[in-house]
Amino acid sequence: MDIERICGATDDALELRLALIAEMRRLIGFDAYAFLLTDPETSVGTAPLADVPNLPDLPRLIRLKYLSRLNRWTGLTEGQVAVLSQVAGDDPVAGQTWPGLLRAYGIGDVASMVFRDRFGCWGFLDLWRSGVDARFTEAEAASLAMLTRPVTAALRRCQATTFRSGSARAPRVGPVVLLLSAELDVLGQTQETEDYLRLLISPPPGHPPIPASAYNVAAQLLAAEAGVDPSPAIARVHLADGLWLTLRAALVTATGSASDRRIAVTIEEASPTERVAVFGLAFGLSSRERDLLDHLIAGGDTREIAAAMFLSEHTVQDYLKSIFAKTSVHNRRTLIAKALGT
Repeated sequence: MDIERICGATDDALELRLALIAEMRRLIGFDAYAFLLTDPETSVGTAPLADVPNLPDLPRLIRLKYLSRLNRWTGLTEGQVAVLSQVAGDDPVAGQTWPGLLRAYGIGDVASMVFRDRFGCWGFLDLWRSGVDARFTEAEAASLAMLTRPVTAALRRCQATTFRSGSARAPRVGPVVLLLSAELDVLGQTQETEDYLRLLISPPPGHPPIPASAYNVAAQLLAAEAGVDPSPAIARVHLADGLWLTLRAALVTATGSASDRRIAVTIEEASPTERVAVFGLAFGLSSRERDLLDHLIAGGDTREIAAAMFLSEHTVQDYLKSIFAKTSVHNRRTLIAKALGT
């Protein structure tokens, strides 16, 4: 199957997704799509790759997607493909809900899938078909479901390969903040914000960057506030050359009317703890191996780690050998440097 070949052909998440979209379009056929990586712990979208109609309405689309429980990626199980036409009822107020907005675009159906394994959520994908009578069949959904396992493994591997020692550091002068309205309109930003956004998603020449990753984090804040999904409005995303960033959304003020609320999205280099957490999940470390890695980074030697984890020193060494094999390193110093990017 070409999907298997594509999944093993590259370690770059963008190249992988572009190749997968081309092959899925050949196999299934669709008119638009949204393919996002996600933070493995919070499931919040990052690094979107999309081809959607009415791009100026993207903030509204993202906000309604996060506020909808209908076929939400966080509610899908491994290997499940949810088809909108099979579950969506009539929407009396077109444009006020996610399905209503899709109908306003002329979208007849959406096939949704999540790429999740026991280590976390690594991405989700929506495929759109235009036309009132456009529908994904059960056979097509079954075909897509067969792709989720190899794609999940490939996405996680791509994230793992971003970790390296001596990671680059992005130049920074002051705080990087994007201020959004409750409707996700951009109200203001610090001077350095645009530079970071251009690195996250390269816009066409002569065009300003689209803060899609910031929209996703802010939309998750609204979703948590509405009781749709409790995950925190935090997402970690690889920028370039081994550098990981953390995006966070917070309500600036909760007073006044809903239209007066402001959402601040901050962008900063991921802390060592935030980075190491993704590192352990991306490389498929077990919970005990991740605990041991934390102790190792804290400076513990074999005897101290064994005592802290109530293990024998021999067992600690066995865990270390397993970690070395999974992360392709040969000693503790290299492991720590790779996990921290130092």
